[in-house]
Amino acid sequence: MLVERLGATMQQAGEVLSRLKDTDLLTPLEIQGYKVNGLQAVYQVVEHFGMHYGQIVYMTKAMRDADLSFYRELDKTGRAE
Repeated sequence: MLVERLGATMQQAGEVLSRLKDTDLLTPLEIQGYKVNGLQAVYQVVEHFGMHYGQIVYMTKAMRDADLSFYRELDKTGRAE
């Protein structure tokens, strides 16, 4: 259920990003007291999401005490031990 919701959210985010124009990315903004442009805001959001995603993955691996097999395709490359 949560994975599907995350996928839907990522789809929506991709749709929003695909509609951004150069002018949107260059527009000055003030977000939480910081002066940034649209592109800087996008990078900050992506970085922030990545940090929280990493935290969720780390906690999930620790709680399950298991490999989440994100790179199972490497088993076919000869790179896996």
